[in-house]
Amino acid sequence: MLRDNLQQALKEAMLSHDAGTTSAVRLIIAGMKEKDVDARGRGQERASDADLLSMMQGMIKQRNESIKMYLDGHRQDLADKEMAEIKVIERFLPKQLSDAEIESAIKAIMAATGANSMKDMGKIMGELKNKYAGQLDFGKASAMIKNLLS
Repeated sequence: MLRDNLQQALKEAMLSHDAGTTSAVRLIIAGMKEKDVDARGRGQERASDADLLSMMQGMIKQRNESIKMYLDGHRQDLADKEMAEIKVIERFLPKQLSDAEIESAIKAIMAATGANSMKDMGKIMGELKNKYAGQLDFGKASAMIKNLLS
């Protein structure tokens, strides 16, 4: 489904001569192909949607870091380009969870797994990645887990 949406978006962007969207979608597709190659190395036919969503979250994180550097360097034009790419990438991600929803999900996983110490953090993060790939910032979730476990 995600793969079809990406191909369709690329076609539409090319037909409408939208260079920014075309470029951003091509970057996503290139990342997808890299993930597929990695998956074949692990014996899978292709990367899962969860892997692709995680990759796109990483792309957004990279662009946010770039925006900060561009703004610090007084390059608004480059920051605007990165912001436009983020908007294109976000079109393919599921709705992002709010902080309250993330905390609720973490508490539910902690209750289900019996996690109660910092040793269980990996178990909680693994469950979050399985259930909520592409729907939350795992850096933020990690901080919440540490806070709840301490």
